[in-house]
Amino acid sequence: MDFTPTRARGQARLTEFLPAAGRRYAETRNADDGPREDSGRGNVSQLSPWLHAGLLREAEVLEAVLGQHSPSAAEKFIAEVFWRIYFKGYLEQRPAIWADYVTARDGALAAVDANAGLRTAYTQATEGRTGIEAFDVWAEELVATGYLHNHARMWFASIWIFTLKLDWRLGADFFLKHLMDGDAASNTLSWRWVAGLHTKGKQYIARADNIARYTSGRPEGPLSADGLAGDEAEPLTEPEDYTRQRLDLPGPVSEADFAQPFALLLHDEAAHHAPLALPAAPALVIGAARPEARSPGSLGDHARNFAEGALASGMAEASSAFGCPSAEWRAGEPLAPLLDAAGVKRIALPYLPTGWTRDALWPDLASLAAEGRVITLLGDLDRATWPLAKAGFFGVAKAIDGLLGECGIGAGG
Repeated sequence: MDFTPTRARGQARLTEFLPAAGRRYAETRNADDGPREDSGRGNVSQLSPWLHAGLLREAEVLEAVLGQHSPSAAEKFIAEVFWRIYFKGYLEQRPAIWADYVTARDGALAAVDANAGLRTAYTQATEGRTGIEAFDVWAEELVATGYLHNHARMWFASIWIFTLKLDWRLGADFFLKHLMDGDAASNTLSWRWVAGLHTKGKQYIARADNIARYTSGRPEGPLSADGLAGDEAEPLTEPEDYTRQRLDLPGPVSEADFAQPFALLLHDEAAHHAPLALPAAPALVIGAARPEARSPGSLGDHARNFAEGALASGMAEASSAFGCPSAEWRAGEPLAPLLDAAGVKRIALPYLPTGWTRDALWPDLASLAAEGRVITLLGDLDRATWPLAKAGFFGVAKAIDGLLGECGIGAGG
């Protein structure tokens, strides 16, 4: 599978997958047939790295799918896309979940350093030496490729939590170190869902027969998973009750917002200008890559290279498209000199979602925002969907048809 971090390659992968986005996806999506050198996994899209980096947007993927399939035929794939948006909106309304994850993650990593037995168990898990074949294969595959099938991620997390009894924050951090599509919302909330924290009291238990069934198409045959925790494994609990906060989302922008010269800031979750549909050309393109903010530990090569490659390609293409210079804003350096050198006062900023990208960039942007110098860009689909992500996914799921209509997606199909 070619995971070149460019918008063109993301669009090509979307085109490759489109014929399978309907009933074939619905019937085969749970199967983890293993990585393939040529076409990847034909039963799933594998678009998540490009979506996370903002080289593609969910709206254009949905538009393309509905151009070839009816809403009913593509229902399962459409719902999967909305799960990404739902998780983003849910975390936006409960940012304390992310803040507490970061604090507890750092504590868990410190505990690994301080305890030899825990360190051994953690090392065996991350190096794929637990003796549980399926888990070990996935651990090695994650490090080697930067990707895991979604079903494998659920099984892996369940085994990590309930069989190996390791802190879920350590597992979530391991994923973020290596996944090209590592996303603060999807990753954190998915691990919490498996643990029984997202939907309280409802955990996900991995079962050997289920794993064997859905990995039977792998070249080496079905994966075994002996000795897993059974139904007696209790869901995790926590003392915190994360109450929902009111969303304060930016409204749509207009041409008047861009009447004066401005800079476009591209970041790890919005690496390309095309999905932003700017109504005017920037005088400067700024690239702010911060992949190292994902974790206190070292990132895997695939995660780092995809993130940095996406920003590099996005900067080059934006500079060419707009006929303007580009500049890197490196971590630890002041932003003002870049703006002053270009003679611009305002910045067009793709929305910084709750997570490490916001943690890394917002402290230096907050003062500019307070001065009214930041134009925040948020897509219509996110703006319409996020307020519905109040509790479980059902609130979003039942509104999908209306949301597609409201945002004009699939209207010409």
